[in-house]
Amino acid sequence: MGCVTPQKLPNGLDYVDINTELCQARIFMQGAQIDQFTPKGKRPLLWVSSADDYQPGNGIRGGIPVCWPWFGAHENPEYPQHGFGRNKVWTLESVNMRNQVVDLVFTLPQREFERQYWPHNTQVKVLFTLSETLSVSIVNTNLGETHVSLTQALHSYFPIIDIHQLKATGFSHSKYIEFDQGPITQPQDSVEFDRETDRVYTDLGPQQALHTPHGTILVSRENSQSAVLWNPWIDKSVRLSRFNSEDYLTMVCLEAANVLEDQINLAPGESHTLTTHIAWQ
Repeated sequence: MGCVTPQKLPNGLDYVDINTELCQARIFMQGAQIDQFTPKGKRPLLWVSSADDYQPGNGIRGGIPVCWPWFGAHENPEYPQHGFGRNKVWTLESVNMRNQVVDLVFTLPQREFERQYWPHNTQVKVLFTLSETLSVSIVNTNLGETHVSLTQALHSYFPIIDIHQLKATGFSHSKYIEFDQGPITQPQDSVEFDRETDRVYTDLGPQQALHTPHGTILVSRENSQSAVLWNPWIDKSVRLSRFNSEDYLTMVCLEAANVLEDQINLAPGESHTLTTHIAWQ
């Protein structure tokens, strides 16, 4: 029998523990952030730095932080990096289990919106479907009377054992911007890593793969033509908070996104759903 159980860390952070015949997972109310997902009989599909101490007010360095309602640095330098959704306490709206498949819906309450940054009348939900695979969606709805534009990402961290042995594929003939250079056309299908990598891809196909020594992770997207591929490498690892200096060796981020020309533009009453699907091949 499967179960979905509310739990709490000693410091007060609330989370939901999911344990079924198909998987084990954990999702925090803060940020609607999943930090553990392990299909039964297989290796974990998400990575978290051992340097993270799970403090209230800080997004977890790993799992899948929700970057909303903008990704990266805002054009106003006083605005927080990656928006404010990942640091807010979300509400678990519903839980449904059918044949050991679990659906959970999280909503960001209006009281948690930081109106100095986001004066718009919108609703945002994060949906999870957990089985042998993991699906995560961000659903935005414009409740106001004027158009709203936003960018967003599901900042997924993956365990890859050894960055020197990782090959990421599915990038043939895509375009990317890296370190303010580009767009650069990538003719080859694969990416290998020997330096800091911080690529924002556009015109990207719906599925990529991470080939690791322990197997291949498939990462696909819906309603997204953009994605981010990131590894901080050596120098940046030292500067990152809640990140060990050698963590870059065992992780990579491949993030479903709506950024750059792929940003979301919502007319009054309109909704948009960004989804990522993650699985061992």
